[in-house]
Amino acid sequence: MSERTEGYASAVVAIAQAEDVLDRVTEELSAVGRAAAENEELRRVLTDLTVPASRRIGIIEDLLAAQASPVTLNVVTMLVGAGRGGEIDAIADEALTLAAATRGEAVAEVRSAVALTDSQIARVAEALTRASGRNVTVHVVVDHEIIGGLSAQIGDTVFDGSVRTRLDKMKERLS
Repeated sequence: MSERTEGYASAVVAIAQAEDVLDRVTEELSAVGRAAAENEELRRVLTDLTVPASRRIGIIEDLLAAQASPVTLNVVTMLVGAGRGGEIDAIADEALTLAAATRGEAVAEVRSAVALTDSQIARVAEALTRASGRNVTVHVVVDHEIIGGLSAQIGDTVFDGSVRTRLDKMKERLS
């Protein structure tokens, strides 16, 4: 993690806290980061500094204006205008971690083949809290390479309950 990414993430958290929308902004910023990471055309436009900043910002405003909070819209347009469109995902991840730390929690990145319901997220958070001994905020990433089950990471600790891992372990036992 670069100092610049940490600096931007700290600024995002400070702004969102001041506006009392920390959870919403970090979740929305995370969604924008994932969208940019998964959509090559969007990522290309946001990172292409030959495209005028006003055009890149216009695209963001068109995409987010009806859905995101004004604070999120301002943060994303600031990042894109500053030439940091390609770092939104990393900045969002760091902002999630910082936001959780302000609440005395850890962030678990949970990978699943499908989106999880609120009740499933709550159950996963509860299980990870018991397993890690810390209060956990769950950040779900839909990962189509996961066949089924879940994989969760809190810091350097990985809890892998994916079907692929279970099948690999079964193959090892049968060999």
